[in-house]
Amino acid sequence: MPMTMSQKILAAHAGLDSVEAGQLILCGLDRIHGNDITSPVAIREFKKMGAERVANPENVTLIMDHFVPNKDIKAAQQCKCCRDFAEEQDLPSFYDVGRMGIEHALIPEEGLVVTGDVAIGADSHTCTYGALGAFSTGVGSTDMAFGMATGKAWFKVPSAIKFVLTGKLPKYVSGKDLILHIIGMIGVDGARYKSMEFTGPGAHSLSMPDRLTVCNMAIEAGAKNGIFEVDEVTLAYEREHAKREIRVFKADPDAVYDEVYEIDLSKLRPTVAFPHLPENTRTVDEAGDVKIDQVVIGSCTNGLFKDMKEAADIIRGRKVAKNVRAIIIPATQDIYLKCMEAGYIKDFIEAGCVVSTPTCGPCLGGYMGILAEGERCVSTTNRNFVGRMGHVESEVYLASPATAAASAIAGKIASPEEVLK
Repeated sequence: MPMTMSQKILAAHAGLDSVEAGQLILCGLDRIHGNDITSPVAIREFKKMGAERVANPENVTLIMDHFVPNKDIKAAQQCKCCRDFAEEQDLPSFYDVGRMGIEHALIPEEGLVVTGDVAIGADSHTCTYGALGAFSTGVGSTDMAFGMATGKAWFKVPSAIKFVLTGKLPKYVSGKDLILHIIGMIGVDGARYKSMEFTGPGAHSLSMPDRLTVCNMAIEAGAKNGIFEVDEVTLAYEREHAKREIRVFKADPDAVYDEVYEIDLSKLRPTVAFPHLPENTRTVDEAGDVKIDQVVIGSCTNGLFKDMKEAADIIRGRKVAKNVRAIIIPATQDIYLKCMEAGYIKDFIEAGCVVSTPTCGPCLGGYMGILAEGERCVSTTNRNFVGRMGHVESEVYLASPATAAASAIAGKIASPEEVLK
């Protein structure tokens, strides 16, 4: 039976020769992870099940990243719950203050998920690791608890949509623009419970940070997961980061897809998702005169070193517009250090930005950048729902690091070309 990339990975982890869309299967897991918001719920459910020991401690990762350093007593209690559980279960992959980073940037960087893995995480953007050629998807905290107790998870095998990418991205256009373009094209439910599989010469031209960004936001199209065909870019990344042997799975030539889309990367423009859905996309040329109050550059979607460089190259030697608050968040300690060594932190601060320790804080309206009534923010995060970053009458506009940096300088939504001319 012909299978897609995702179906082949799932079949292998279920011990089956083949699977088909809609089939319910029980798979062994290579990685189970949670954060300081979702893990305490999973820990409580784990104990309710009567479980005493995690099945595979080396496969479980807890990352304190949402409200860390702690913003209040409740956040501190959440982290203490995780800290105590990690010590009790002797979990080697526990990341706390000073060692932590934003989970979906830190996990690939640490080589905790690799090509051919099946990974679940109690966070919807766990689909990020499909960039490595893994099957990874977000689950609820109860599923995380079951995974910790048994080392397994139930899946309904997804059907797939194939995206054949051609051409190369123009200057100032990145993976964020590509995924916003796709979500604008198919809608926030256009890939509901499907695998978004990326292939073609254009896919092979994308950097790993761009692929991670694309897969990170597959969930914003309703997808079960996103996944890139494994190539030399993938293998080079794995040689640098992987601590385990990898397994490469390729789709069969006659695999069945629900839809096939062809996208010429060279025709894309910087793209912005207007409130209040990621599908409400316009190019910067269509944005009009949208004044802004805040810019956030970071998050699990766009907090990598490449993202910081793209922002710094535009901000360097310029000043953030009056009345605009610009918040920069490198996604891991290692990325923060590399930004310091490259001089980007100095560029940001001299321009009037504030630079934060790694945290998810502003993305979900937690802290480090809450919006007041009527305020507008251009953000490199992944969601712009009503009240996502603060007041229900605030507005979030999703964009790439280059577009966000240009907007911080202009004081309104702007293209990099407009600011640099």
